[in-house]
Order: sequence, then C-alpha cells, then structure tokens
Amino acid sequence: MNDLLHNQRNEASGPVECLGQTFASDNARREHFLKLLAEKLQDPAFRGQEGFPQGTDEAILTMSDPPYYTACPNPWLAEFVAHYGKPYDPAVKYSREPLAIDVSVGKTDAIYKAHSYHTKVPHLAIVPSILHYTQPGDVVLDGFAGSGMTGVAAQWCGTAPASYRRELELAWKKEGRAAPQWGARHAVLNDLSPAATFIGANYNIPFDVDVFAKAGKKLLEDVEQDIGWMYETLHSDGKTKGRIGYTVWSEVLACPSCAGEIVFTDAALDDETKEVADVLTCPHCGAQARKEQMDLQFETFIDPASGQPDKRPKRVPSFISYKLGRTAYTKKPDKADLERIAKIAALPLPKDLPVDRFPYMQMTRVGRMKTTNSAAIHFMFLPRAAQAMALLWGKAKSTPDPRNRHILLFMVEQAIAGLSILNRYGPTHFSQVNRMLSGVYYVASQTSECSPWYILEGKLDRLVKAFFSFKVGIGEAAINTGTAARLPLSESSIDYIFTDPPFGENIYYSDLNFLVESWHGVKTDPKPEAIVDRVRQKGIPEYQHLMYSCFAEYFRVLKPGRWMTVVFSNSKASVWNAIQVALQQTGFVVAEVTALDKQQGSFQQVMSPNTVKQDLVLSVYKPNGGLEDRFKKSGATPESAWDFVQTHLKHLSVTKVKNGELEFIIERDPRRIYDRMVAWFVRHDAPVPLSNDEFQISIRSRFPERDGMVFLPEQVTEYDKKRAQTAQAPQMEMWVDDERSAIDWAADFLKQRPSTYQDIHPEFIKQLGAGWKKYETRPELSALLEANFLRFDGAGEVPCQIHRYLSSNYHDLRSLEKNDPRLIAKAQDRWYVPDPNKAQDLEKKREKALLKEFEHYKAFTGRKIKESRLEVLRAGFRAAWAAKDYATILAIAQKLPDETLQEDEKLLTLYDMALTRSEDGV
Repeated sequence: MNDLLHNQRNEASGPVECLGQTFASDNARREHFLKLLAEKLQDPAFRGQEGFPQGTDEAILTMSDPPYYTACPNPWLAEFVAHYGKPYDPAVKYSREPLAIDVSVGKTDAIYKAHSYHTKVPHLAIVPSILHYTQPGDVVLDGFAGSGMTGVAAQWCGTAPASYRRELELAWKKEGRAAPQWGARHAVLNDLSPAATFIGANYNIPFDVDVFAKAGKKLLEDVEQDIGWMYETLHSDGKTKGRIGYTVWSEVLACPSCAGEIVFTDAALDDETKEVADVLTCPHCGAQARKEQMDLQFETFIDPASGQPDKRPKRVPSFISYKLGRTAYTKKPDKADLERIAKIAALPLPKDLPVDRFPYMQMTRVGRMKTTNSAAIHFMFLPRAAQAMALLWGKAKSTPDPRNRHILLFMVEQAIAGLSILNRYGPTHFSQVNRMLSGVYYVASQTSECSPWYILEGKLDRLVKAFFSFKVGIGEAAINTGTAARLPLSESSIDYIFTDPPFGENIYYSDLNFLVESWHGVKTDPKPEAIVDRVRQKGIPEYQHLMYSCFAEYFRVLKPGRWMTVVFSNSKASVWNAIQVALQQTGFVVAEVTALDKQQGSFQQVMSPNTVKQDLVLSVYKPNGGLEDRFKKSGATPESAWDFVQTHLKHLSVTKVKNGELEFIIERDPRRIYDRMVAWFVRHDAPVPLSNDEFQISIRSRFPERDGMVFLPEQVTEYDKKRAQTAQAPQMEMWVDDERSAIDWAADFLKQRPSTYQDIHPEFIKQLGAGWKKYETRPELSALLEANFLRFDGAGEVPCQIHRYLSSNYHDLRSLEKNDPRLIAKAQDRWYVPDPNKAQDLEKKREKALLKEFEHYKAFTGRKIKESRLEVLRAGFRAAWAAKDYATILAIAQKLPDETLQEDEKLLTLYDMALTRSEDGV
C-alpha cells in the first residue's frame, strides 16, 4: 500500500508527493499538471491520436485531474507504471494456475451501486483474481475499464475489512490454496469513453467525503430555493402546498374509428390493480383497439436551439405523485398545475442544457427514438426537467474546488436518465428513479418526470455512506481515455490484466454514452470502438480485427509468463470464435474456459442451448520468454511442439473440485492440447510438426495420463492424492454439434463399450440435437464408423479391446480365450477403437479421402456452398496452409456462408492468418 494512503474523509491538505515530485498541496499538484496538459492539447500530433475524444481543450481540462486522470490519452501513464511498478525480471520465479471467478458476486454492494454503468463486473468478483495472480504493489491493467471496478478491486486488496479477509482466507484454506497476500495493487484503467473514465476516476481518486456531503446538501438546497416553485402542488384542501415527487406524462393517440384523442395512461392504466391493458377503449366512441393500431399524435413547435419548426409527440400530464411531510398522495393535475407547467414551458432554454443532435446510430435509426423524433439532447427533457437538470449541472460545474466539483458531477450526472423521457413509468414499482431500459434508448408511452430531490436526496445519503468506509490511496490508480489498441505503456510492464471487453453488438457503448457525454462536452470517438455495428459498417470480421488490435496491445504490455482474465458475455458462436481467434493470433494461450456457475467446459458444453445465457471467464497467459527463445533457435520441430506442451501443462489447473467431486479439466484432454499447439504454431507462421495421430500416440508415452487427462510427472502425484479422496473418476460431458465432435463422442463411447451398429445407433441419434451447426452436413453413422473405427467380423481372435470389455462385463465369458467360439459369437460385428498403430493408418486413409472431397469444393462454381463437411474444410485448409497456398483458403472461404467460417474456430484461424499473409505479400 502506498504510504500516502488515507481515508477519503481526510484528503491530503499538506505537501503531497506525485511521481517523484513534491507539491505544497493537492491543488498545487493539480494546477501544475493541468498546465502541462493544456500545453499538450495544443500539439496536433497529440490530438491526432487514434481514439482521441471529441471535445474542446476547455472541456477536456475541466473533466481531467492529471496526472492520475485525463479525459484524453494520459501523457503520464508510462511514468506512473515506471514509478510504482517493477521492471520485468526473467529471473523472478512466478507460477500460477488459472482461477475461476463468479462475476455475479457483489452486485448488491454499496460501492458497486454508487454509480451505474451499462455493464459492470463487481469489484468483489475481481478481488480474488487480483489476489491470486499478483502481489502487493503489482500493476493491474484493465483496457476496457468502464466504471473502474478493476481499480476499486485493486485498492480493496489493501483496505478490505477484517470480516471479508477472514471469509476469503477460510474459503481458500478449504480449497487447499495458500493464503492471499493482502495489500493494495496499483491500477491502470483505460476506456474509449470519457463518460466511463470520469466514473472510474471518481471511484479511484481520493476526495473529502465530509466536504462532499455538505456541498451536496447545499447544492440541493440552492436548487430548491431557485426552482422549488416548479414542483409545488396544492393538496386536496386547496390550501396546503405539497412537493411533487414525480409527474406521470402520457402520450396521446388517435382512435382509428373516430379520430378522437386518447390519453394512453387514462385509457390503459387500471388505478386499483396498476395493470396496463393491451386493448384500449376510446372514451369518445367506445371502439376498442390495441396501441399498435393507433397513430401517435404530434404537435409542431419551433426548436429554440435552431429556430426551425420541428415536431414532437403530444404528451399530457396524467397524474402527480406528491408528499405532505412523509405521507404520499396522488392527484390529477388541476388548473394551477397546468398553468404552472405552461409557465415553465414558456421559459427560454437554460444555458447549461446541451443542444447536440444525436449522430446517425443504430438506436436512432429504428425503434421508438425514431418514431418519437427524439433527435437531440434537449428533446430528451420535458420543459421543467430541462430547467432542473441544467440548474443542477451548472451549479455543480461552478464549484470552485476541482476535486469536489468532479464528485458533485459524479452524483448529478446520475439524474440525467431519471429526469429524461427515457425514465419509464412503472405502475407496480415503488421507486420511479432511473427506470431507463438497460442497454438501449427507449422512449415509453408513459414517462415519470421526477423531481431533482426525488432522485438525488437518497442518492446523496447512499454515496456518503458508501464512500465514508471505502479508502483510496493517492497514486494507487491512473486513468486513461483512449483506445485499448494503443496504450501509452512500455512493453512488458504490466503484472496482470483483468478485462471485460465489448462483445459483438451486445451494447452500443459510444451511442449510449452520447447522452451523458453531451453534458460534459467531451464525446467518444466511435471509429476504433470494438463492437459489431451495422450503421458504421462493422461486422464480425471488423470486430475481430479491432479486438485483435486490442489483444495485441495487451500482449505487448503484459510481462511474459503472466495472466489475463477475460469475461465473455455473448451467446453467439461467431462472436466467441472471433474472440478466441483474436486472442490466439496475438500470442495468448487459453488455459481455461469457465462458466459463471464454475462448471468448467469446452466450447460445445458452455455454448449449448442450455448455457448460452451464462457469462464465461477465459483464463489466458502470455508464454514466458524462454519458450519463445527456444523456438527461435530450434524452429518448427517435434521437440519444439513438446516444449510447448510441457510449458502449457505447467499453466493448467491440476485438480478442480465441485461439491466434493473432481471435475474433468477439458484443457488437459489431449485433443484440446493438440488444438492449442496447432494455434501456437500457426500464430508463429510455422508448419505444424506433428499430425494429430502422431501427437495423440506420443503424448501418452511422454506424459502420465489419468482419467483421460495428461499431466506433468510432478503434477500427477497431486492429482492421484485428490483422486483417492473421491468416489468416482471425473466425467467429461460432450456436446455433439459437428462431425469432429461426433467422432470424439463415438470414440469415448466405444472405448468404454465396444458395440454393434444396432447398439450404437439409438445413442448416437440422441446426440444429434438442436445444437447441430446449421451449415454442417450430418454424418451417417455407418460412414463415420467405417472411416474412423474397426469392426470385428468374426475372423481370427477377438481384439484385445473387445475382449477386455466382455470379460469384465459378462461373468460367463471371463475365463474364455480370445479364439473361443462363444466369445467370438458375442464379439462379432462390434465396433471398437483401434490401437495406435492401426489408428494412424486409418487416419492417413481418412485424411486422403477428406482431401479428395476438398477438391470438389475447389471445383465448385456456384455462388455459395450451402452445406459442407467441416472435417473436409479443415483438412483442406490445413493442407493449403502447410503448402503456403493462401489463395486456395481465401477462394474457398468466399464460397462459404459467413456463418460456416465465423462459427468454427479452426477455419477462422487459418482463414484470418491466410488473409494476413496474403495482404503482407508473403
């Protein structure tokens, strides 16, 4: 922990140290670096960096708190890491196994809830990973930091309460792990969005909580004094004034029968049950229709920002919720209420209200944003809410002390959604605060226009309580605003990376942040944003290449032999494969894929129809420098392949226990290890020195095998000890979705139980479920058996594999010789897995047949190959890659549906590498 760590209630008022310099006060430090940042902003080369946010110098400086936080690329980031971190030393021993985490832990924690964001992994879910992979004082990076929870977690490692420490230490002791080393880690946080980094900075830079509490209270009191009259309403006695909590506004529709106006809330909402009817009854003619059958009514107005005529949905106040003391009441707006609303609507636009128009984006192109003509920031606020929000923002922004100003804006910006027309009315919800639909701009037919105090009085109290007990150190975190593809950091300077990157088109971050960033005056540059976005012509290939650039930067700055944890949240196989391929092409090696419920599994398992909604956690590592150096000297040889395997096995979990039972570790399956080895050689643009069969035969002679998993000699003792304590061997569950997985399933089935076609067929049919890949030809069982296995035809002795099975399962056959007629009769027509030598012959024969069929694909002249065999495509791509025939790979890829390529990791890897080599002129 930095020796300048202090409780946030007592922000340093005396001399402070910063990056080796001493300043008279924290404000002196801030002024010094702001002046340097202002000079930097004058440099066109500095502003010309990829991902530089869109904003004036003044706006960027106003948001920034240098050198710890800049609302643009941080010029002091590398200096921060050099000052607090330790240079890479290959002599330092470091070894860790992958760690599974539960990313749902801590979502009710007060600090986590202090500020919302579109996606957040709770800091309490990140803490165990940081403790596991790092030591106190190490530097942790998150390049897609969002609201900065990785930074909070890094600091929590040094400030966690005793109760949390005891709980975690007991859990680790129960799992047989060493006790964690408590102490803060330094955090480097980056995000493309200024809105995100502003949140992260306020979470991770100290401030005086007492001063904030007083300033927040005064802010709300000042707003009350200025515009309290706007939120007054008369009680039913006609004399007593109540304070409005929220007003429900309703859109007006036109009856399809009589064209009369229908106030949606009045027609749809049941006052007693609070249910919203699907079918509305016209109060004028009694006709009934659904909302979708009615036209939304608009009114024309002069946009005060542009001076041009425009249109907006006609909305009327339906009812008001207000309080007298602690008692809540509701009422219909009376004449005085309507006059007050009209008076407010006649006021000029407040000066602090942004009038930016939304850029062309996915969410304004379709849906309710388009149909309601919600085209500009000031269109998102009803007149009274616009006055309130602008006043809150202006007063907070004019706070003299910079650190207190930032934390006040941190609070105030959380009222933006609640005061906007995105705040949906929820009849059955106790609170109407921030009911914006998650992950999208959606303008509902009923909106709750809340008062500033309804939103912020409780929020202020919760923030004070949350931050009062949370300690942050000066210099423990540095925050950068820019693309993760270009981090201002030195090579091999980071000790651990935790990251939750954007996945596909799950969330349009830059679009969603435009609303808040317009208030700050600093907006995201969306060009380098790594998402799938049809409006900006970003498909899966573009997304993959953007992610490759970010992962390549992660690989560059991470120390060799160190780890990265990647949280994955997308159900599409194409997105998953894009991530896997991007990771492996940059040089990372996947050591473990774990589902949210800690059920480790293969891609087929975790991406099956039963688990697509789960978050996944990928544990990957950067190979140490020794492996790379040895490869440069030896080249692509069988020994370099076994060197990779030796190194890889060191990084894998030895045992995993759940509910007292051992779990099968899929990454120790020889087939998976071969896939990782192939990806590593392809990434190095080197031929794969071992065929699959050569590898599978040799790995079992080189390394101990237990329960279908291979280990290093020094690891197998630990596994055997754990295995002796459990009742049964771990079982690998398989999900069959293509020909290769069908072959693997059949091999596992026949190893345990050599069977006839009639016995296998019903079990095989059960495996061919709804998860089968759309463009993959379904194999006939007879052809699959013929190409990959052997059948005993009754001639000669019974094969050893069948003899062992029959002898152990049939009591009357145990003492019979292999040539006994009774045994032969029982064994006849049974399929079995051949011994290694015969398997190699079969594999060569099968490969030859696959390549022959690949020639048909090469000769195909139609537009698209609608259905194909992945095994044929994989064999053909492998052969073409080995021959450096990149043109064939690219030509065949053009004939395939996008899904065929994007949903198969092996094809996508070879295609993407062939594309790269072709573009490089290799």
